[in-house]
Amino acid sequence: MIDVTIVGGGPTGLMLATELRLHDVRVVVLERDAEPTSVVRSLGMHVRSIELLDQRGLLERFLAHGKQFRIGGYFAGIAKDWPSGMDTAHDYILGIPQPVTERLLAEHATAVGVEIRRGTELVGLSQDEDAVTAELADGTRLRTRYLVGCDGGRSTVRKLLGVGFPGEPTRNETLLGVMELTAPPDEVVAVMTRVRRTQLRFGVGPVGDGEGLYRVVVPAAGVSEDRAVPPTIEDFRQQLRATAGTDFGVHSPRWLSRFGDATRLAEQYRVDRVLLAGDAAHVHPPLGGQGLNLGLQDAFNLGWKLAAQVAGWAPADLLDTYQAERRPVAADVLDNTRAQTELMSLAAGPQAVRRLLTELMDFEQVNRYLIEKITAISVRYDLGADHDLVGRRLRDVELKRGRLYGLMHRGRGLLLDQTGELSVEGWTDRVDRVVDVSGELEVPALLLRPDGHVAWAGDDRRELRDRLCRWFGVATAAQDLSGPGRSGR
Repeated sequence: MIDVTIVGGGPTGLMLATELRLHDVRVVVLERDAEPTSVVRSLGMHVRSIELLDQRGLLERFLAHGKQFRIGGYFAGIAKDWPSGMDTAHDYILGIPQPVTERLLAEHATAVGVEIRRGTELVGLSQDEDAVTAELADGTRLRTRYLVGCDGGRSTVRKLLGVGFPGEPTRNETLLGVMELTAPPDEVVAVMTRVRRTQLRFGVGPVGDGEGLYRVVVPAAGVSEDRAVPPTIEDFRQQLRATAGTDFGVHSPRWLSRFGDATRLAEQYRVDRVLLAGDAAHVHPPLGGQGLNLGLQDAFNLGWKLAAQVAGWAPADLLDTYQAERRPVAADVLDNTRAQTELMSLAAGPQAVRRLLTELMDFEQVNRYLIEKITAISVRYDLGADHDLVGRRLRDVELKRGRLYGLMHRGRGLLLDQTGELSVEGWTDRVDRVVDVSGELEVPALLLRPDGHVAWAGDDRRELRDRLCRWFGVATAAQDLSGPGRSGR
């Protein structure tokens, strides 16, 4: 029997699969499309996503294919400087097209033993106390202990479960594509400069893949009945003329797509042995570039918890904490994209609010607050403790003998013990103990979950054992199941 079947081979599904493989979980990914998509819906990664790649030893390969930026304008396109001194060792945006992200994740997933079945469509599912039965379009059936729907906003898994998806439907639709232009670059820049003063949903810019190749974004004429049907190049010509007064001589499209501004949140993320993650659980306008990042972070939160459930050591409610922690984060993203959508309206009222917020963002604290919201730096889970660090992700702090994230590549819990007097005996098959010190930390010791969030801080041994039980289950009788060198450093 398969341990976990993931429906959807996009960034969320692939990240989840690699997280599960860290714990020797047998994973199969079912992807409906026979070939990887070339559509560039996301252009980059925010701070928290960059951190989780670093925490797993994957960042260097992504940096080699992307560009680092420290530019503002991520909140409703309001142009302000990138805030200084944010709580991260990776103080930048990584510009990298989504197809490249998917390719790198797929290569890594395959290398660690994930089975990816392309051209495979889920059409039905049922579950009992022991497993889920997945019915495929070719008539075959798979038995799997758990199934996770990472299959996008039109999720088949969510629909088959009957999970509600309340929110607002698409009111405004936007065309997106990559194509060639005959207009000279200086004309493109001049028109862009003029039109962007009054139309914030318009953009034409080179993609760097060849002379005359541009990424074009333009408002659609209306809302289509089926956004799965791509627009035509003539649709782009008509809308460019209506919006910018010229079609720039667009021709030879590489791909054409459309997206809406629907905003919806699944009523629940789990129905027994079936779970939802990424766009299957939440959809929102792409403002601030948060969608792909939100999905990756869902996967990072879920992966170790689901692996613990498969391994049999998970505390009784561990898997339920996935929804308890991630659904409020998604709700906050939906709210900030709603706010950004209003701020980009050309109506007099929203424009007055936009001008006021533009002035307020001249205050460093306001600018930082909004960018930390977009980049997920401000996320803190309610883990039932008063210490300011508990519930937050810990940045990659420098230790006396290296850096923190270098110790977390294997996806285990970690006790960073600056006192040298604490122990994880009984949990060494799940938690590493590192005795080291950092000038960046004032707390005696920290217990980190596999996703990098702080579960405990202090020096009280009883509290530490309580937190170990809370997040890593009942202690074993084994003295050290982790092998030489794993319990200390």
